[in-house]
Amino acid sequence: MFRYLWRAAILALAVAPQVCAQSAREAAEKAGVLLGTAVRAPQLAEPAYAGTLARNYNLVEPEDAMKWWVVRPDAAAFDFRQGDEIVRFAQAHGMKVRGHCLLWGRANPDWLSHGSYTPAQLSQLLHEHIGKVMRHYAGHVFAWDVANEALDENGTLRDSLWYNQPGIGLADKKTAYLEQAFRWAHEADPNALLFYNDAEAEGPGPKADAIYALVEDFKRRGVPINGVGLQMHIPNLTADFAAITANIARLTALGVQVHITELDVSVPLDAEGNPLHSDDLTRQAEIYRGIVRACLQNSGCAAIQTWGFTDKYSWIGSHSRGTRGQALPFDLTYQPKPAYRAVLQELSAGRPRSH
Repeated sequence: MFRYLWRAAILALAVAPQVCAQSAREAAEKAGVLLGTAVRAPQLAEPAYAGTLARNYNLVEPEDAMKWWVVRPDAAAFDFRQGDEIVRFAQAHGMKVRGHCLLWGRANPDWLSHGSYTPAQLSQLLHEHIGKVMRHYAGHVFAWDVANEALDENGTLRDSLWYNQPGIGLADKKTAYLEQAFRWAHEADPNALLFYNDAEAEGPGPKADAIYALVEDFKRRGVPINGVGLQMHIPNLTADFAAITANIARLTALGVQVHITELDVSVPLDAEGNPLHSDDLTRQAEIYRGIVRACLQNSGCAAIQTWGFTDKYSWIGSHSRGTRGQALPFDLTYQPKPAYRAVLQELSAGRPRSH
């Protein structure tokens, strides 16, 4: 089905005005890193959205289109239409696609969450789901977030449908249910890169340590894991760049890639939706700059991805009830912000030369 790519007219979509002759995509390609964003299939029909996306990014990930509640709205059928649309767009514009996500305690359809299934039945459903989805996209999705947000802030496994409520029959063996998901994923598509993805784990702390221990254990025992996704939703205009750099280094030293997967940097807003402080967007830009620099310092950090690219469709506003926002590199009208220019400047500088 993917043979029929969008026609040349799609390539000529109107692009929102840009202030820089070189795009961030071009700079990223020269630097040898993927620059990506999460996307929504319905917005691809909006010329400014599609044009800005195609010009500035070489990696896309569906926000929702490959999650359980969209892909499998009922037990009897799979619906790949939204995901297929994103893949077609990516192919037409020379982009890679990350898949997100195969196993999560949230974003599951009601028929699954409230189905009163036994562990044996859930195990069969998960195995079937991973196999069906990954084989459908084999050769088109190069990397998958196999498991998402399985750990709490203390580094302890979260209670979830897949782990222990009732779980897939491995609740007494801790991370064994995650191991099983990774093994099934590798079985379904041996060529796909398989990632564990989580939030609030970019710096030191119990969760970051637990992820490190998980990866170390999996690698030691031959469990097929290829990378860690660090989400990096940053709500307070501060980041410990040295700690982020060190954490990336220790993870890649285990022999896995790191992808920054869901980066956004929100600022506090007044009642009119404007930043509370005159320098907030400048501070935001420096956060973006520092995170891009932290990634580029390690050749094992292979992708930098934001959770959306325009404030027009960011999740931050609704999630914070309007108290925070303007978290992304492009504003509501697709104009590049200081954050975009900071990203472009860091990418243009490239990776540091090894000594």
